[in-house]
Amino acid sequence: MSVQIPRGTQDILPGKVEYWQFVEQKAREICRAFNYKEIRTPMFEHTELFQRGVGETTDIVQKEMYTFKDRGDRSLTLRPEGTAAVGRSYVTHKMFGNPNQPTKLFYIGPMFRYERPQAGRFRQFVQFGVEALGVNDPAIDAEVLALLMNFYQSLGLKKLKLVVNSLGDTESRQAHRQALIDHFSPRIGEFCSDCQNRLHKNPLRILDCKKDRDHELMNTAPSILEYLNDYSKEYFESVQQYLTDLDIEYVVDPTLVRGLDYYNHTAFELMSEADGFGAITTLCGGGRYNGLIQEIGGPETPGIGFALSIERLLSALEAENIELPVEKGIDCYVVTLGDAAKAKSVALVNKLRKAGFVAEKDYQDKKVKGQFKSADRLEAKYVVVLGDDELAKGVANVKDMALGEQEEVKLEELVAYLENKA
Repeated sequence: MSVQIPRGTQDILPGKVEYWQFVEQKAREICRAFNYKEIRTPMFEHTELFQRGVGETTDIVQKEMYTFKDRGDRSLTLRPEGTAAVGRSYVTHKMFGNPNQPTKLFYIGPMFRYERPQAGRFRQFVQFGVEALGVNDPAIDAEVLALLMNFYQSLGLKKLKLVVNSLGDTESRQAHRQALIDHFSPRIGEFCSDCQNRLHKNPLRILDCKKDRDHELMNTAPSILEYLNDYSKEYFESVQQYLTDLDIEYVVDPTLVRGLDYYNHTAFELMSEADGFGAITTLCGGGRYNGLIQEIGGPETPGIGFALSIERLLSALEAENIELPVEKGIDCYVVTLGDAAKAKSVALVNKLRKAGFVAEKDYQDKKVKGQFKSADRLEAKYVVVLGDDELAKGVANVKDMALGEQEEVKLEELVAYLENKA
């Protein structure tokens, strides 16, 4: 019996994983510049965290979570997203008590959702996300968006579209909520069962329905922007002004809603407009969530963040024909001729590695010609040729593979020689 990889997952092999490493390193560099610190949370949490934090009416909670009972009959769930887990950690470790606020965090790690696999979408996927907790200031909203745009643009992406909206505060949302109920109620029987269930629980989620998105009532639904109170209007106007000050291009879309229940005020999505990217153009989403921390047992704490899929980011790079400058090949390959030279090569390769060089040697007793072929396949910059005669003289022949030039070098000076060449 051949054991197959689970549906909706992937193996990331050498040759591809280097691109992942490059992107993840770039994310860490950007976060460092913005003073966001890395946090690592468990891959599974108590199911209640996501039910309360993400929202009972969301597709994630209702349809997509990997939930199981452990041997103590406790219900646990593989994390489907990162914000709720970060919020739980924020409460657990009383980060709200830190004198320096906001608390600025980022994470990179696997998430799990049971959904239909398609291009760029998997059941296990990797998210990079940031969270800024503890302040209610439109400037921090703009900072989070600046971090997001800096990250994508630093990788060379250009065909991007940032869409923003305001979901308003509690008062604004309640007014909009009633308007949506009044709008959809007369014809709710024409909508899917999910929308019917959401009508009184969370009517805003109807606007995010994929099945009924072409229904005529969707286009005429009341806009949240019509129900923003003065505070919410001023907040959103300040966010937009900061984005303008930062030279960040954006479009206001009053129909934009996020798929999680905890969002309010600023909401946003970043989309790819590259040809051939696919039907699902969203690269990243996020927004403000001022009620989440209280919902999971913490004090009243404002917050804002975003999360993006590394898989979809790599697809966007491919769609724009962007080749990341990942390091390929090795620094040095040691070719040996003779038993004494072969024995000596073990210590020599280790010495090169300790000096910081990516070095390799033959372990299959290949002939010299075969060893040179291996060096070519590994894209070695230099080949160090060591035979028993060279070993007796305490030297090695070093060949520059790009130039085709060869030079005799004393073994004790080999590291210094290669360092000077670097």
